[in-house]
Amino acid sequence: MRVKTSVTLPRSLLVAIDRADHNRSAFLERAAREHLARIEKQRRNARDAEILSTHATRLNQEALDVLEYQDLG
Repeated sequence: MRVKTSVTLPRSLLVAIDRADHNRSAFLERAAREHLARIEKQRRNARDAEILSTHATRLNQEALDVLEYQDLG
């Protein structure tokens, strides 16, 4: 279901949007979805980095143990 809304944009931005796509609503919807996807990816990456950081010492030691066992370290 679509909901009609109103936003206020600088004229120069509106002109650029109009040059890029004749359908402003479709353009703004795509832009919003892409931006939200980027934000979600950044949040996932930050969570993953936090998890790895929390376990880094143990994981690094395990990797060193494997390399030593294989006589590669």
